[in-house]
Parts: sequence; structure tokens; C-alpha cells
Amino acid sequence: MNVPLWAWLAVIALIVLMLAVDLFAHRRAHVIGVREAALWSGLWVAIGVGFGAVVWHIYGAEFGQQYFAGYLIEKSLAVDNVFIWAIIFTYFAVPREYQHRVLFLGVLGALVFRGIFIAAGAVIIASAEWVLYIFAAFLLLTGYRMIRDRNDHLDPEKSRALNLFRRRVPMTEKFHGQRLLIRKNGVLLATPLLAVLVLIEVTDIIFAVDSIPAIFAVTDEVFLVFTANAFAILGLRAMYFLLADLIHRFIYLKIGLALVLIWVGIKMLLKIDIFYIPTPLSLAVIATILGVSIGASLWATRGQARKAPEAPANPPFGTATPAEIAALEPLWRRRSSARAGTGAAGPGGHQESDGGGSGAAAPAGSAGGQAPEPNEPAERERM
Repeated sequence: MNVPLWAWLAVIALIVLMLAVDLFAHRRAHVIGVREAALWSGLWVAIGVGFGAVVWHIYGAEFGQQYFAGYLIEKSLAVDNVFIWAIIFTYFAVPREYQHRVLFLGVLGALVFRGIFIAAGAVIIASAEWVLYIFAAFLLLTGYRMIRDRNDHLDPEKSRALNLFRRRVPMTEKFHGQRLLIRKNGVLLATPLLAVLVLIEVTDIIFAVDSIPAIFAVTDEVFLVFTANAFAILGLRAMYFLLADLIHRFIYLKIGLALVLIWVGIKMLLKIDIFYIPTPLSLAVIATILGVSIGASLWATRGQARKAPEAPANPPFGTATPAEIAALEPLWRRRSSARAGTGAAGPGGHQESDGGGSGAAAPAGSAGGQAPEPNEPAERERM
């Protein structure tokens, strides 16, 4: 498959354009309803399927089927990722109107990290084909563990990434709108929203460790691996708002995902030296497994209405009041004040403290234009 450089640039430009459109459409924080989520989900799926149709038309049925097999794998594994997001947001009691911003940044980070993983995987496979045995064994083991632990759920409170973040990064205990960072009393602090974003990025990296080897089992083409990943990931935000209240109904999905991983692991093992399973057959098996698991789940839970995940009785973080948000200092106040002070002072002059205006007279009791003693500890704290 010969993909010119301009095709890569065009795909990246399309991804950036769609991200910009999505960000503009959701520039104001609001609760995303089912109708809006369904419309956006349909749009993202249409783009992913449409791109697959273009690949099929230009490069033929074999590569088109490889793309759709990879897209289906990534999209289905992403559903499990969506459920993990729901658990994280519920545990931290993140207001629904702030969730889209976190997911947008999370998806942006996921695209970057997966691009790195795909490039590294392609280089490793090209230089040492025996690595495919390790990938296949890993997929089989992951599928087995997924079936064995299908009733276990993520406990954010025990997350090592979150505990490390809270130990190393100064953090406020309240949400402050959509802000990830705030400045309070001259000190830069992370908000709980940044901690949630870090945890979402970590979980996506863990999922990528499963999904990247899985898609390499159905195609060796790096272009198809990247585009199938990208177009599957782009729709995750809308998929979350569409499915977050239906977690309780997908009771057999994890078994289906585990069987998909086991199937592609077997396919990868066989294609190395034994037998290449045709792409149409592989695509049909994957679609059948997912269709049966989803259909059986919805049938077994028929009659159950949408239900939001149960929030904890005592959320770990609170929400700042409008007065507390209004009292926050600008993030870059010190830097801008320093510039103003530099411009106001003459040669050899002294820079004024953040609290003073540019060109204001020194307070009484100060010598040589220096700030009074009581302000010096606070100034050193800001530095």
C-alpha cells in the first residue's frame, strides 16, 4: 500500500479541522443531552465509515476490509473505555457541563500517545518479526483476564496514578469551573479537573496497550492502523454522553471484547508461519462476536430505563462558589506585573510588588522604593 505524503497531511488536517469544529461547537460549558450526543455520534461514525469507503475505492477491497476490521476493533474496545470514564466522572462527582472539556483534552492526548505507540510498534515489528509472538500471547492473556475479571470494576480511589499526582502536585479540593489550574494567594494550584484528566489519560494509555497489538493483527499497514484508531477515537466524547447512562445494560459486552482479543491473538499467531486467515472472514467473526454480545445484553436487560451511575455519598471534592471563583487571581498576574514594574522603574530602580500598580508611590515606611517587610514572605512564596 503506497500512501503519499500529501495523503498523510490531508488526514491530519482533517482530524485537526474536526477537532476545531467540535471545540467551537462546545465552547460554552453545558450539559450534553442524548439527542445532541446521538447527532454527534452519527456524524463521527459517518466520517469514519466514509473514510473507509474512500480507502476501499482507491486501494481495493482487501485494504478497505482491513481498515473496517481495525475500525471495528478500536470502536468496540472504546466502548469499554467509555464505561471507565463514567466510573471516574461519577466517583469524582464531576459536573456534567465540565465533562466535555476534559474528554476533549483526553482525546487529544490519546491521539498523540497512540500515534507514538503505532510508530514504535511498526518499527519494532519491521526489525524483529518474532515480536508478533509476544503480541499474540499478550492478546490471549488479556482476553483470558478480561473474562476472568469481567465483574471487577475500576476503583479510582486506589489508582496509583491519582495518588502519585496528589502527592506531587499542589491541588485545591474544589472544582473551579472548567479551570485546570488556578492561582490562590500567589501559589499555582491544580484543580480536581486536572487530576481527573490525568487519570483519564492514564487509563487510555492502558487501553492502547491492548488495542494497538489487536489492530496490528488485522493489518500491517501503518496508515490504516493510524486512521482506524484516529477515526474511532474522535467519536468517543459523543459516545460517552450517549452510553454513560446505559452501562448497566451491556452485561455481556466485556465477554464479547475478550473473545475479540482472543480471536485476533489466534489470527496473529497463525499468520506468522502457519496460515493467513482471510480478512473478510476475520471481519465477519469480529462483527458477529460484537453483535451477539451487544444483542444478548440488550435482550437480557430489556425494559430497563436509562440510569446514571450511582454517585458516592461523600464525593472527594467540592465545588467552588461563584464568589470563590471571582476572587481567584489571574494565572499569569505575577509575570505581567513584573513586566509593568520593569517598564516603570528607571535604571537601578526596584520592581514593585504584585499588589502595587505601575508607577504608584512606595508605601510609607519603605526605603528606597522597596516593598515593606510584611509583604516580603508572600512575595517569596509567589516566586
